[in-house]
Amino acid sequence: MSEPAIREFTASDGCRIRFRHWPAIEPRGIVIALHGIQSHSGWYKYSSRRMAEAGFDVWFMDRRGSGRNGFQRGHAIHAMRLINDVRALTQLARHEHRQRSETALPVTLMGISWGGKLAAAAAGMFRAEFDQLALLYPGLVPRIRPTWWQTFKLNVARDFEIVRRDIPIPLRDPALFTQSSEWQQFIAEDPLTLHTVTSSFLNAGRELDRIVRTHRKHITHPTLLMLAGKDQIIDNARTWSLVSRLPVRRLTRLTCDNASHTLEFEPDRERIFSDLIQWLDKELRHSVCDSSL
Repeated sequence: MSEPAIREFTASDGCRIRFRHWPAIEPRGIVIALHGIQSHSGWYKYSSRRMAEAGFDVWFMDRRGSGRNGFQRGHAIHAMRLINDVRALTQLARHEHRQRSETALPVTLMGISWGGKLAAAAAGMFRAEFDQLALLYPGLVPRIRPTWWQTFKLNVARDFEIVRRDIPIPLRDPALFTQSSEWQQFIAEDPLTLHTVTSSFLNAGRELDRIVRTHRKHITHPTLLMLAGKDQIIDNARTWSLVSRLPVRRLTRLTCDNASHTLEFEPDRERIFSDLIQWLDKELRHSVCDSSL
């Protein structure tokens, strides 16, 4: 049974950022995984283990200010800071595999919930650094959005550089994430769950939205969109409308009809993540065929 190593890398600004590395015994591909606004890599042990056991080396970063990264909790100065963290981890993963093999492994960038907008922005700005894109109930079009007054205050915070005003995340009810009482208790008692973010972080999220809109024409990667049919956080219809208009080479949509937001906590997660691994396998075969042309 695969277990993760808790590691860290140094970002370009000198910040040390921790991540979970789930090594595959004989890796066939690399997965760079990004979590949601409140969660961290420790929420996703089951799916990470499944992917690693299927031959995909999983590098699951705790976003700066989240999870095991205790420095400046809930804070990010701007969107490019977050994107550059993703790029640094991706470069580390590629470098380590190049040292072991002359054959470059395909890299899948996987964004979960809020991490989906970060993944889409990174893929749009730096298309050549990623081979596939997996968006799991991505936070591209959330149901829970700022009111006009909250938006006004965020604009003021941006214009006057008010970067460290703490703001509660409006997702305090664990029932928004899962209907499982066991996993609701896990979320409620998890000491690493994030409950507040800074005004600068929220504005960084708005910047990511703008980057996705501006660079959407560059998101051409084979893409998987996984949705939870009973999601109370993500607007599935509008998310599908947005993703279906991206100029991707191959688009696969999988909807888990009876699932709540966090697929990791679903009773039938074995089937759900078997579908994810099946997609990874399929795209791996496509990449081998494409490289031989």
